[in-house]
Amino acid sequence: QSRRLDFQCHLVGCSTMELDSLREAFDRVVEKRVLSSTKVQEAVDQIVDEVKQVISKMQMMDTDSMDSCDHSSILAELKAKLNEMVPLSQLEGCQKELNVALSKYLKVLEKSFNTDISKAYRNVDFEASTVNNIIANHFYRQGLFDLGDSFVHECGESDETYLKLPFQEMYGILEAMKARNLEPALTWAANNRDKLLQNSSMLELKLHSLQFVEILTRGSRDNALQYARTHLVPFASMHKAEIQKLMACLIWADRLEQSPYAEFVSSTHWDKLAEELIHQFCSLLGQSSDSPLSVAVSAGFQGLPTLLKLTTVMAAKKQEWQTMKQLPVPIDIGPEFQYHSVFVCPVLREQSSDENPPMLMPCGHAVSKQSIMKLSKSSSRPFKCPYCPSEAVASQCKQLHF
Repeated sequence: QSRRLDFQCHLVGCSTMELDSLREAFDRVVEKRVLSSTKVQEAVDQIVDEVKQVISKMQMMDTDSMDSCDHSSILAELKAKLNEMVPLSQLEGCQKELNVALSKYLKVLEKSFNTDISKAYRNVDFEASTVNNIIANHFYRQGLFDLGDSFVHECGESDETYLKLPFQEMYGILEAMKARNLEPALTWAANNRDKLLQNSSMLELKLHSLQFVEILTRGSRDNALQYARTHLVPFASMHKAEIQKLMACLIWADRLEQSPYAEFVSSTHWDKLAEELIHQFCSLLGQSSDSPLSVAVSAGFQGLPTLLKLTTVMAAKKQEWQTMKQLPVPIDIGPEFQYHSVFVCPVLREQSSDENPPMLMPCGHAVSKQSIMKLSKSSSRPFKCPYCPSEAVASQCKQLHF
């Protein structure tokens, strides 16, 4: 809950002071809720115990000799004891304190949160079929095939089977791996051996290694040795150290969990291998292992606070940012969203391109080619570096390649 609060505050761009105030109010609500819940549960447990004792007492008595007066007296005694033990006012007080804390928290939220985020996005005309394709692809790559089919049908798109079939195969392999069945994964790896080698992937070896360990842990040392001779020997020349460790496991066949090679029976191997299979499977499809839609949404979440502040500042200055080709402020997002190097000229503040590449000056500073041309005035005369006293001529500057 606390992590989710931090994320929500980051999303709407709360300041540090606002975040601290929100967290304090949130912690008070949590504290009151825990206290109220604990006292109520204690009261309920005590009431249940007392009622059970009365029931047992009434059952032990001779029902023939028990009249209505006895009934009334026992129930009256129970009522008085419950009132004395758990006063109703005590429970009401706990609930009242919780309601007060929750009410104050909601007021703090209203002051800190910007609920209208529509002003932080730019109106861009997207081709509907392209957006629908991205959404359908997201559903299929998450394994939500029925949902993807329903979406494609309702939005009136053409058959998207070509998107679904590859991921159906992938999830079939993953489901088999969950059942400790590696045969589908091994078949797929063998069929794509050359492509996996081009990716420098050891997936097939890892799958065979895991299958070898599975056979060994079932108590069949001879079968494991035969499997190694058939499937691991082809990898021996390139992966000698890995094969030697696996062969050493034969000595500890009955107690592999207690051996120096206990790591081979860890369940984390299955999880890591499943992740690697997803990565390689998507790579061979020409797609990233992460859904483009989820990446776009996650990156948007991180950039949203800055955009909200920007729109507020520019609205106060009566300026419109929707028509800008480039934002006047940087949008800081996590390194997981940085896929390639990008150079922005510190002089013109424009991103480099094939026509305007980054150039390295003799002094070590880098600017764009257009900046060089403007500083040198398209001549062979020396010009001063905009960041240090050094001088250079355009012919001395070299293009940078990232």
